[in-house]
Amino acid sequence: MRLAALPLLFAPLLTQAATLSVCTEASPEGFDVVQYNSLTTTNASADVLMNRLVEFDAQNSKLVPSLAERWDVSADGLTYSFQLRQGVTFHTTDYFKPSRPLTADDVLFSFQRMLDPANPWHKVAQSGFPHAQSMQLPSLIKSIDKVDDHQVRFVLNKPDATFLATLSMGFASIYSAEYADQLMKAGTPSMLNAQPIGTGPFVFRRFQKDAAVRYAANPDYFDGKPGVDGLVFAITPDANVRLQKLRRGECQIALSPKPLDVQSVAGDKNIKTVQTSAFMTAFVGINSQHPPLDKPEVRQAINLAFDKPSYIKAVFEGSASAANGPYPPNTWSYAKDLPAYPHDLSKAKALLAEAGLKDGFKTTIWTRPSGSLLNPNPSLGAQLLQADLAKVGIQAEIRVIEWGELIRRAKAGEHDLLFMGWAGDNGDPDNFLTPQFSCASVQSGLNFARYCNAELDKLIADGKTHADLAERTSFYEKAQRIIREQALWLPLAHPTAFALTRANVEGYQVNPFGRQDFSKVRLD
Repeated sequence: MRLAALPLLFAPLLTQAATLSVCTEASPEGFDVVQYNSLTTTNASADVLMNRLVEFDAQNSKLVPSLAERWDVSADGLTYSFQLRQGVTFHTTDYFKPSRPLTADDVLFSFQRMLDPANPWHKVAQSGFPHAQSMQLPSLIKSIDKVDDHQVRFVLNKPDATFLATLSMGFASIYSAEYADQLMKAGTPSMLNAQPIGTGPFVFRRFQKDAAVRYAANPDYFDGKPGVDGLVFAITPDANVRLQKLRRGECQIALSPKPLDVQSVAGDKNIKTVQTSAFMTAFVGINSQHPPLDKPEVRQAINLAFDKPSYIKAVFEGSASAANGPYPPNTWSYAKDLPAYPHDLSKAKALLAEAGLKDGFKTTIWTRPSGSLLNPNPSLGAQLLQADLAKVGIQAEIRVIEWGELIRRAKAGEHDLLFMGWAGDNGDPDNFLTPQFSCASVQSGLNFARYCNAELDKLIADGKTHADLAERTSFYEKAQRIIREQALWLPLAHPTAFALTRANVEGYQVNPFGRQDFSKVRLD
């Protein structure tokens, strides 16, 4: 028997399964998210492949259940008990077939590999555990206990008002202990970074560096099968090319468009603009360990020399507001009375002379080759900074470094001046302070100012031990003053987060923290 030709009425039943193609700006560094700190890597791993005990609902600004259905916190703030969701399955692929659902053993493995130097998986991570180290989890968490198969208890050494929010960050994703055991027995633990397994809405298929990451929908996802059957990250560093692909329908979503591109599609009925105020700060990190940048007068002079309004107008084309410190203005402990550095070349020259550098000095400016939300035009931005510094006698050489190498070398502290950006993961102001300005974060590499100060470190630590927002705010306002006085950053801008989509894309929202959720996206 053979099939007869179907009438035209039924032709749609034979169309190819819906695949969502997303034009992204860079390759992920890997897929073992605990080893990395870039948003690009979090988007390609934690956001699509993994889940955490809790998630942060950006639309409603609150923590919500995920792999943990509910949790309890003891009165003294030291014990957190999580009741795990039952029946959650890990991904089935051609390289792993789980024999059991998620249990407490998976939670223990996921954290113990980061916290316990004696754990065999601790040494496997070639890039270390930058977030766990900078957030000081090894000293914060006293113990993690398996109460039963579906209940886990965390005991802290001291109260920490940020602990729950920290568990919503990408690095706190839950891994399969069974898959890890399989890899360790086979002598191939590095495959955890190349062939990931999670519980998330999409299943990893394959990765071609600088070309594409391919995923399939997870039919057994506990929160419901995604609205598309496949997902492709089409890695497209050039924003102009991302827009061209979107226009041709080769991508249904284009991330990090240039502000001018957003304006150019305003009358195109085939393209929609999605936007939100980003909980992010673009900045130039000033390496305080590299002379003469170790002198606060020199760092202050760099801030005074820079014409920030001209930079924002040229690079962000009116789509961002000026940054005066690490926090976006909508942060609940934002220091409103903190003065911005004015554009003052005379004062900058005077400070350089005071530091014994009246004839200036030579330095380097590091930037990435391709544009991003926090750096839409890297070449132009670096050139503007270079020109402004030259006016006060600072001769800066621009070095354009591929994104993955830039991150790796910057974490090692090799840079002088570094164009960078930071996105808060959970709305808590500590998510800027601890990773970027704590002493522990100098060791982990996330503190791009490479600055360790006992007074600042204590203010950051004390701010986490109090639950009262007013008390925490007082600590954080003092911390912001030190950061400003020491000129650890050249703060640049708080951008508006944009994405461009085809008109038939439904259910996609821009996240103010830069996270990506494609699980509810549909192609109409």
